[in-house]
Amino acid sequence: MYPMRLWRHSPNVVIVLAVDPGLTRCGIGVVESRGQNLQMLDVGVILTDKDDSLDQRLLNLHNELVVWIEKLKPDVVAIERVFSQLNVRTAMGTAQAAGVAMLVAAQRGIPVIHHTPSEVKAAVTGSGRADKKQVAHMVVKILGLKEVPKPVDSTDALALAICHLWRGQGNAMQAEALAKAKSRIKAASVKVPPSSIPGIVSIETTRQSTLDQNALSRVEATRVQSNRSKLPRKGS
Repeated sequence: MYPMRLWRHSPNVVIVLAVDPGLTRCGIGVVESRGQNLQMLDVGVILTDKDDSLDQRLLNLHNELVVWIEKLKPDVVAIERVFSQLNVRTAMGTAQAAGVAMLVAAQRGIPVIHHTPSEVKAAVTGSGRADKKQVAHMVVKILGLKEVPKPVDSTDALALAICHLWRGQGNAMQAEALAKAKSRIKAASVKVPPSSIPGIVSIETTRQSTLDQNALSRVEATRVQSNRSKLPRKGS
């Protein structure tokens, strides 16, 4: 269970803090939705020093994320799902950064949602195979920016936020509606014993009748055989 979140926005306002995880560079993009209108609230990158120990780098990332979340007070944290075709060390660093972001959000009662890179590209450009330049162009257009944010990690984070606002909320609403429907069905359903259902009664009755007939046939066959054994044999 999430702890109680300390802030709430008006029902028509949703603030998403998106994280493009990385240990060296962690992109952050914050977008506010008011109905159909999207506005960038902030964007940036959290950097950690490669010369520091891993535990210190993760702590620094944690502390910076806390500052971002306390300042922007998001309703949800969207994190890009970790997919890496790079070396294992890079993939581990990305996963560790994602884990820190999830921890910071969970500690403050903020739901965490994951989206794949293909989902983000498809939501922003209409194609799951779009390149970074196409994604950046659409981010600028959608948010009404004057230029592409730098570095690319921050642009990717904004694209992730847009993806959640356009796609994730729809998925969440569908999931909520499905959960409510299942709850209503469960509440309305009454456990009925099989014997009270006409169709099953008929099947069970027929089955029992067949078993009874078979038993009677065996008894009759045994009786006939017994009577035959009592008859006098010829020549006796």
